[in-house]
Amino acid sequence: MPLIALAIAALVIGFEQLVQVKYGAMGLIGFVALSIGIKAKNTMIGGIGAVILVMLLAQTG
Repeated sequence: MPLIALAIAALVIGFEQLVQVKYGAMGLIGFVALSIGIKAKNTMIGGIGAVILVMLLAQTG
């Protein structure tokens, strides 16, 4: 079980670094806000994070 948790943590950190490299600081802020909103079950913070990420994705498309 700890091996699965370690693998998931490594994937999350890798994804976070990918978002930061590709979308900069705003991408990281959006990702963090989305993950905090999901963990805290706070729809406002999660929604703000999701909107930031969608705006960044729409901008590069």
